[in-house]
Amino acid sequence: MRVEEVILRAVSKQLTFWQAAQILRYSPRHLRRVLQRYRRYGFDGLLDRRKGRPSAKRMPWTVAEQVLHLYREKYFDFSVRHFHEKLREEHGIAYGYTCIKLLLQGAGLVSKARQRGPHRRQRERRPMAGMLLHIDASSHRWLGGEQRQDLMVILDDASSEIYYAQLVEEESTVTALAALRAVIEQRGIFCALYSDRGSHFWLTPKAGEPVDRQRLTQVGRAMRELHIEMIPAYSPQARGRSERSFGTWQGRLPQELRLRGINSMEEANRFLREDYLAEFNRKFSVAAAQPESAFVPASGKDLERIFTVQQERVVNQDNTVRIANRTLQIEKTKWRGTLAKCRVLVCEHLDGTWSVLYGPHLVGRYAADGSRYGQATSPERANPAPPAGFALSTNRVEEGSAETGQITC
Repeated sequence: MRVEEVILRAVSKQLTFWQAAQILRYSPRHLRRVLQRYRRYGFDGLLDRRKGRPSAKRMPWTVAEQVLHLYREKYFDFSVRHFHEKLREEHGIAYGYTCIKLLLQGAGLVSKARQRGPHRRQRERRPMAGMLLHIDASSHRWLGGEQRQDLMVILDDASSEIYYAQLVEEESTVTALAALRAVIEQRGIFCALYSDRGSHFWLTPKAGEPVDRQRLTQVGRAMRELHIEMIPAYSPQARGRSERSFGTWQGRLPQELRLRGINSMEEANRFLREDYLAEFNRKFSVAAAQPESAFVPASGKDLERIFTVQQERVVNQDNTVRIANRTLQIEKTKWRGTLAKCRVLVCEHLDGTWSVLYGPHLVGRYAADGSRYGQATSPERANPAPPAGFALSTNRVEEGSAETGQITC
């Protein structure tokens, strides 16, 4: 009902005084004032006398001018939320977010957000940290110039905590392996990895069709060796949690780098590691539903070998392996006369160096240009560390006699 109708029914005794107050949600005292104005001025007395008058809580014009000046001159590329935080933290202006947003929109400095799409139900978070990690990259002009860089990010589904964030020239197999190794070394082995269907994560036989789970990429092979399940996403909406996180990154990180005068990738990555990652997690991470962790230690895993780009090659007659315009010379071993025509595994490490494996044996270690590291040793394994509790000692006898090894407990 309209206010006029309720008042008329109360005056004509169709409603009691208390019923009218309850319907209008007026206090009894205020309803008496409204009835008095109605008897004196008629329907004009029912109009709200605050209409057309400025609010007593309005922002003073001097403060509004200061806010607009700060946004135009210093924070012109900040999002409204980021700008509102800076006003509170740096300038002591404590007005609400909506007030600041309406002020900027009214001045034409910020456009209104587009109307949202259809209603979707949010996927429930995993209850424990380490159960599901998202890995993705966002291409953007992070350093403010014309060149675009990729921001590699790994976040936890349970808490939205960022475990890894670094700028790279381009997302690739090597950068993905480096990011995953850094997280596993720092936190431990997790349960599942959620990614898009990029070619360094999955092989897709035909566009739009499901991925081929039998033919593994280098990242897929590394995750299988660590018993980590990989989950492909078939739409951007499926990766909504990481996509929304990138929206926050794009609205904050370039501005923070500009304020600090950072314009190189090395300085930006140092700033991310040492300062900004902790600040970002403090503001945007949430508590997981369960305080326990699903991470398990990576002890006993040869991460140096697992996180490499591995390719099979057949050794040439002169005991060389040709790969990536490099010739890797394999030295003679004591346990086999020659490795010619044998299949070996050539590993490109994340630092650009190379190694050659024959079964469990490491038969060569090479610099980035293909030159050999030192001399070959007697059968050397890819992971030569002895079991705990054993000491390995090798004694060399006079020149010309055999070389012996002794294992003592």
